[in-house]
Amino acid sequence: RLTVHAPALEARLATAMFSRRVVFADHEAAATLVVEDGRIAAIEMERVLPGALDLGADLLVPGLVELHTDHLEPHVQPRPKVHWNALSAVFAYDAQVASAGMTTVFDCLRAGMEASGRPVIEELLELGGALETAKETGLLRAEHHTHLRCEITSQDVLAEARLVLDRFDVRILSLMDHTPGARQFRDVAKLRDYYKGKRRWNDADLDVFFAERRRLHAENHDRHRAALVRLAREGGVALASHDDTTLEHVAESIGDGVAIAEFPTTLEAARASHEAGLKVMMGAPNVVRGGSHSGNVSARELAEAGVLDVLSSDYVPISLMEGAFLLADVAGIGGLAGAIRTVTKTPAEAVGLHDRGEIAVGKRADLARVALFDGRPIVRQVWREGARIA
Repeated sequence: RLTVHAPALEARLATAMFSRRVVFADHEAAATLVVEDGRIAAIEMERVLPGALDLGADLLVPGLVELHTDHLEPHVQPRPKVHWNALSAVFAYDAQVASAGMTTVFDCLRAGMEASGRPVIEELLELGGALETAKETGLLRAEHHTHLRCEITSQDVLAEARLVLDRFDVRILSLMDHTPGARQFRDVAKLRDYYKGKRRWNDADLDVFFAERRRLHAENHDRHRAALVRLAREGGVALASHDDTTLEHVAESIGDGVAIAEFPTTLEAARASHEAGLKVMMGAPNVVRGGSHSGNVSARELAEAGVLDVLSSDYVPISLMEGAFLLADVAGIGGLAGAIRTVTKTPAEAVGLHDRGEIAVGKRADLARVALFDGRPIVRQVWREGARIA
C-alpha cells in the first residue's frame, strides 16, 4: 500500500486568515483562523488578528469531500477512440477537482462494464496504477482514494474486482446493476433514448443488447453480489448500494451491511435508507439541473423530505459547490451551514475520516475561499493541510 503524501506545492507554515463569513458545521460567523503544521490551531471569533489574510466579502468553507466522481474517465478518453496518457490525465483531473474546492476525493474505477464491446481490465489496471504513481510523487493537489464501482452482472466483474482490491488502496466498493428495466433504468424508453444518443444504436441493436443484459442478470446477479459483499468485508472496505428503487432493494442493502445509499431513484427507497442509518447520497448535477437526467426522484425533493445526507459531483466537479449553495434555502437543511455539511463533514464521517470536513480547532486546515457572483459560488483559493493547492 502506498503512502498519501501531503502537498509539496507550498511550505506548510503558520498563517492566519480572516473571513466575515466562516461556515462552521452548524452556523456562520466572522472569525480569524490560525493554521499551524497543516491544522487549525486556533479560532478567534469576531476578531481580525494582525497580519491575517483578509478575505474581504468572500466566504471560507471546509475543503470539499467527494465520495463518488467518474470525471477521471473523460480525461483518459477525451474523444471517442482517443486514449490519453493515464498519468497525464490524472494530473489534469486532479487540478480540476482541486480548483472546484475538493481537498479529498474518491476516484471511481469501474470493474465490469454494463455495455460490452471492448476489453477493460488493461485500462482499469493502467488507470489504477497511474493514480498510485501520481500519489507517490507528492505532487497531487487533492488527497485521492479509490472507489471501485462494480457492475454486478458483468461476466468478469469478480476477477477484475479481486485484481483491483489486491493492488490498490480501495476505500469504497459500490454495487451497481444497470439491467434494462431495473433501478436507474426502470424506464426502458428513456434508456433507449440514452443509448441512441450515446452510441447511435437503433432499436434492433438495442433489442439484442437488452436481451443479453437481462440474460446476464439472471445468470450472475445473485452470486456476484454475494461474492462482492464478501470481498468488501474481508478487505474492510465500505460498501455502497447504487440506485436502490424499492423497499426490497433497501432491505437487501441493509442485510449486506451497506453504509452509503448512492442515488436512490425513489423517495420511498431514500427514506427507508435514511431511517436505517445509511447515508443517502445524491448527485449535485441533479440539484443544479433541477432534476434527474434519468427521470428519477430529484435530489431537492429528498432534501425537502429531510432524507438527503451527502452530495456527489458525479460527472461535473464544479457542481459540488454549486449544488450545496443551491440547497441552502431548503427548509430543514440547516441553512448554508447544513448544506455545506452534505459536501464536507457528513461524507468525511461516512468513510471514517474524522480529521477533516469542518472548521474546528484540531481539524485539518482543508479550506476553500468562495466568492459569490450573482448568487453563484466561485472558488477562488483552496488550501489542503494549510498548503495552497488552487
